[in-house]
Amino acid sequence: MGEFTKKPLNLLQKLVLFLLYLMLVFKNMKKSYLILAGALITLSVVGLMAFDEKDKTLNTPNSILSPQMPEKLTFAGEAVPLQDFDVKERFDRELMINTFWHSQTMYLLKKSQRYLPVIEKILREQGVPDDFKYLAMAESGLANVTSPAKAEGFWQFLESTGKRYGLEINDEVDERYHLEKATIAACKYLKDSKNKLGNWTLAAAAYNMGEAGVQKAIDKQGVKNYYDLLLNS
Repeated sequence: MGEFTKKPLNLLQKLVLFLLYLMLVFKNMKKSYLILAGALITLSVVGLMAFDEKDKTLNTPNSILSPQMPEKLTFAGEAVPLQDFDVKERFDRELMINTFWHSQTMYLLKKSQRYLPVIEKILREQGVPDDFKYLAMAESGLANVTSPAKAEGFWQFLESTGKRYGLEINDEVDERYHLEKATIAACKYLKDSKNKLGNWTLAAAAYNMGEAGVQKAIDKQGVKNYYDLLLNS
């Protein structure tokens, strides 16, 4: 048979038992005094409930924990070198910021339920790794926004680049705001960049700073590994 372990009473249970004790001892007390005593104890219970069972609240020090780092990590099927201290530290920083940036992170999670299934389907059809759905999140926050450089839409295409990849852009129509068509154009751009630069990680970097910008950094710094490059500095 299982062994029964008696647990100590918490403060709430003690107050309830005390109320029952008063009712039994003073059963002949005037009704008005008994009601007053019960009301005072009840108010005390309600006031103390917020401080009882601390493990059920998010406002205790023990609940504010750093997110656990994975032992291994890949992006688009390519290994992220977490054994490199600088890479691990930068990833840890981003993980921490986005975990505890509650309003933005929760809002993106809600929006992702609507938009990511559309993006995922197109990425799969176009032969682009699923991880690139997060590129749209990073670029625009899954919104049709305009950047200071006049990049538009979920995928933040400049007008010249959008037209180069088949989007209709004129005074009446701007397909950078069409999620499906813009996603297909983004896939074409990423595949071209991957073919020119050699891997998906550099293709992701090129999406942010352009193929010419990445190639210039490679030529200048003499390294081809994304994690060894100093970009946007």
